[in-house]
Amino acid sequence: MTAKTKLQRLALVASDGERAQDAARALATAHDWVSPDEAEALVVLGGDGFMLHVLHRMIDLDRVIPAYGLNHGTVGFLMNKTKSSRTVAERVGRARKVTVSPLEMIARTRSGEEVRSFAINEVSLLRETRQTAKLEVRINGRVRMAELACDGVLVATPAGSTAYNLSANGPILPLGSHMLALTPISPFRPRRWKGAILPESAAVTFRVLEPEKRPVAVVADQKEVRDIAEVHIAAARQHQLTLLFDPGSSLEERIFAEQFQV
Repeated sequence: MTAKTKLQRLALVASDGERAQDAARALATAHDWVSPDEAEALVVLGGDGFMLHVLHRMIDLDRVIPAYGLNHGTVGFLMNKTKSSRTVAERVGRARKVTVSPLEMIARTRSGEEVRSFAINEVSLLRETRQTAKLEVRINGRVRMAELACDGVLVATPAGSTAYNLSANGPILPLGSHMLALTPISPFRPRRWKGAILPESAAVTFRVLEPEKRPVAVVADQKEVRDIAEVHIAAARQHQLTLLFDPGSSLEERIFAEQFQV
């Protein structure tokens, strides 16, 4: 994490939400904005879902630049507060950088199709029917669990560890820990298995057992693939992302706060 950023050319992007569009109109003359293609950083107006969309778009275009979010959505875990006595340009100039490595998912369906996608929060496997999913779990090619019977399982990044992972009773991972959370969702067997914390370098593979009887879908952030046979997950450090946060309200601070709520 660096002390300050020195970014001059800023682009403004907003979600389709009414609050975000109102904010975009209010900020239209607040700075000499440039196009996203020319920008050194993006100012993102919206919620966490829109921020994830913007970050995924940067990965798809292979042009990753820092993103500074202003929350005009609901939770806003990846965003900054809207109210400040400073201009947006001043806030970006004072912002602290947080780097996040997304996950790359490679899913093979029962029909043999291969689908690749990235996840900034988590990759989740979920049963498609009332039948419990049965999965084989391999880490770095070695079978660590021959059969996990569950509603699903997920692999979360530190940035995503306070999202779905936390709701599934998974651990909160500090940023910079270079770890991943492997968390079962309603495990039936082994009944008391709580999951595992893995190094970021670990490659995780799930093989679906009895896929005809117990079909499973996989979701990488917002992209779903149904009827999978196998899923391979690994950190995509070549696509490292940068989020910008106001001093004292970084994503790292929010992760600390989540662990000390009373």
